Amino acid sequence: MFRAAPPVPSFRLARMSRQPVVLHSSFVENPASNESPPQSLPAKLAPNDCVGVLLLNLGGPETLEDVQPFLYNLFADPDIIRLPPSAQFLQPAIAQLVSTLRAPKSREGYEAIGGGSPLRKITQEQAVALQDALARKGAPARTYVAMRYWKPFTEEAIAQLKSDGITRLVVLPLYPQFSVSTSGSSLRLLERLLREDPSLQNVRHVVIPSWYQRPGYVCSMADLIEAELKKFPDPRTVEIFFSAHGVPQSYVDEGDPYKEEMEHCVQLILEELRRRNVTNSHTLAYQSRVGPVEWLRPYTDDSIRYLGQRGTRSLLAVPISFVSEHIETLEEIDVEYRELAEESGIKEWGRVPALNTNSMFIDDLADAVIEALPYVGSVAGSGIPASESLVPLGEVDALLETYDKDRKVLPPPVLVWQWGWTKSAETWNGRIAMLSIIIILLLEVTTGRGVLSSLLSL
Repeated sequence: MFRAAPPVPSFRLARMSRQPVVLHSSFVENPASNESPPQSLPAKLAPNDCVGVLLLNLGGPETLEDVQPFLYNLFADPDIIRLPPSAQFLQPAIAQLVSTLRAPKSREGYEAIGGGSPLRKITQEQAVALQDALARKGAPARTYVAMRYWKPFTEEAIAQLKSDGITRLVVLPLYPQFSVSTSGSSLRLLERLLREDPSLQNVRHVVIPSWYQRPGYVCSMADLIEAELKKFPDPRTVEIFFSAHGVPQSYVDEGDPYKEEMEHCVQLILEELRRRNVTNSHTLAYQSRVGPVEWLRPYTDDSIRYLGQRGTRSLLAVPISFVSEHIETLEEIDVEYRELAEESGIKEWGRVPALNTNSMFIDDLADAVIEALPYVGSVAGSGIPASESLVPLGEVDALLETYDKDRKVLPPPVLVWQWGWTKSAETWNGRIAMLSIIIILLLEVTTGRGVLSSLLSL
C-alpha cells in the first residue's frame, strides 16, 4: 500500500510550496524517522542500489486502428466511468458500446493531427531528458514510461524495471495536479502490480502525487505565457484563458482535490506573472466533458462564447493540465475551440505550447526527484510524518477509498482484437455477446417487438 503521513490543510500546502509533495511507502520494514533529509544524496544510497524513476501518463493511440481499443481501455476503467456495485458487471459492455460509438469521431480528430497521438514520443523524450538531467546533477537513475490506457502499458514498464534490478523507485505522475481519475487510477493499478509480484516486495518507493506548486513549473508556465502574449498587437488587452481537463463534479464532491489544486496552480502562475508586471484578466474553464453528468464548471466552450459576447477580442489559450502536446491541445483547443472563438467574435487567437521538454521544466522535475529520493522507503509511524519538511497530500489509497470503497480490482488492458479460442479472443467474444444482448434489449424496449415481448404476450 502506498502509505503517507496524514493529510494537511490546504493552507499549509500554499505556504510551503517550495517543499516536495511526496508519499512514502515500502514493502519492507523501515523505522519511522523525524529527521530531515541529508544534504548529500549519496550518503543515503547503498553501493548496490539501482534507482528508477517511473513516469505515469495517460497514453494515446498511435494509429487510427488503435483508437477504438484505446477508448475501450479508457472507458473500462472504473475511475473514468463509475457504476454502482450492482451494475459493475456491465462495465465491459458499456465500455465497448461507448468506445464503438465514439471511435469514428475520435478517428477524425486523430487523422487531423497526423493519424495518431504524439504523446508516447513526447513522453519518451521527456524521460530521456529527465534521465540526462539527473545524471548532470549527480543522481544517476533510469527512467521508465508507464501509460495507463495504451502502450507502453504500466505492466510493461514494471517488467522492465524488474529486469533492470531497480531497488529504489520514484513514482512521478506527469499530471501537475492530482485527481483520482488520472494519477489516482495509475497509482491504484501500480499498487496492485507491486503488491501481487513477490519479487517486487523489496522495491522501496516514493510517490510524488502532484507538483503544480513547484517554482520551476510555475516559472516555466509564466515564461511561455509571457512569450505568447508578446506576439499580440496589444498584449495588455489579451484574455489569458486557462483550459483544464475536466472531471465530473461528483468526484470533487467526494474528496478529489483536483479543482482546489487547479485553482491554486492558476493563482501561483498569475502571481508570478504579476511580479513581471503582467496583469491581464484571466479565465479558468474545463474542457473534454463526456456524457450527461455534471462536470466541473465553467465549461470551456461556454466560457469562450461568453467572452465573445462580452466583447473580448484577443484570447490566449493556456492548456494548464497538460505537459505534452496531444489530441486535446492539437485538435480540441487548436481546431475546435479556435473555430468557436472566431464564431464568437474573438478576432485574435493564440495558444501557449505544452511544456514538452522545456529545459527549466525538466530541470525542476529532476530536482523534485532528487528531493524525494532520501525518503524512498521511509514510513510514517503512529501518524507521525517521516519528516517535518514534507508536505503530505494524504494517503493515496485512503483518498481513493473515499472516492469508491466498493471497487478494488481494475480490468487489464486490451491489446488486440482476435477471433478464435485464445484468451484474448474469448474476452472480445464475450464483449460482443454482452453488447448484442444490450442492443437486443434496447430494441425490444423501444419497439415492443422481439423474443422477450413475444414470451410475455403468451
